[in-house]
Amino acid sequence: MTNDSLWSYAPTAGHTPDLDFTGYTVEALDGRVGKVDKHSNDVGPQYLVVDTGPWILGKEVLLPTGTVEAVDHEAKTIRVGRTKERIKAAPEFDKEKHLGDPAYRDQLSGHYGSDGPGH
Repeated sequence: MTNDSLWSYAPTAGHTPDLDFTGYTVEALDGRVGKVDKHSNDVGPQYLVVDTGPWILGKEVLLPTGTVEAVDHEAKTIRVGRTKERIKAAPEFDKEKHLGDPAYRDQLSGHYGSDGPGH
């Protein structure tokens, strides 16, 4: 997966640009991760901000949309191709510092893009 493809939805993911994913449940390969707090439909790098709730002490994580494998609009669920552990180990997200920071996106690209899905 290239850095560019990591930051955009796969054609088969079921992404619909005009829908708001806020509140959708996010499911990792091995269980529930949290709920979408914010998502980007901007031109350029696209992402989901996920509130992980209590399982990792309420941390927010930024997930590149290239990790999205499927969107179920009826169930309001987004399935991502990474494990809970991989997501938990992601670099800390701070919306005040990181939303427009290309260096942070590069760091996430290395974290989520290396070793393929789930690892």
